[in-house]
Amino acid sequence: MSTAQNFRLRTKLSDEALNQLFREARTLRAWLPQPVPEGLLRELYDLTCLGPTSANSSPARLVFVVSAEAKARLLPTLDPGNVDKTRAAPVTVIVAYDSEFYEKMPKLNPGPDWRSRFLAKPEIIKETAFRNGTLEGGYLILAARALGLDCGAMSGFSAEKVNQEFFPDGKWKADFLCNIGYGDRATLGPRAPRLDFEEACQLL
Repeated sequence: MSTAQNFRLRTKLSDEALNQLFREARTLRAWLPQPVPEGLLRELYDLTCLGPTSANSSPARLVFVVSAEAKARLLPTLDPGNVDKTRAAPVTVIVAYDSEFYEKMPKLNPGPDWRSRFLAKPEIIKETAFRNGTLEGGYLILAARALGLDCGAMSGFSAEKVNQEFFPDGKWKADFLCNIGYGDRATLGPRAPRLDFEEACQLL
């Protein structure tokens, strides 16, 4: 297949799809009492993990907090304003990154010896893990929206407490939290403003 033929296969998404992913998507803080089945969470991961990362390092690690017992462990780590919304959400994802992600590199990128490039380089390890793990958290949000789910990402929590409670061996590190489910859109107010192109962008 020629380059031109291959390019023609990629078309702009429909307005309906773009509305669902971006224009009409919102950060939800109230949730309908509708569970998210495990199969849909697995489908969510299958989409999320396809997003690009440096050298396919894929350092994000996702903990889907669903059960009442797991929620009870998570709630004490939250800022007060995030407790009720998280209790009500069908799923809360702890978006974390693996500080030893390079141990998976022989599987994820078996060509060059990427593992050895990270060994004994803590600053590069942390920078790579945090940047790419956060990117994968963004892919998670878009993948959830694509599957018809709503999201409410949060940074109002104690990462130290989450790490102590859920990752006591110290290898995984919490980055941010994201409530997922079917949001109660009747509770939404107007969308907050965004910067104009001229305020946020440069064309060089």
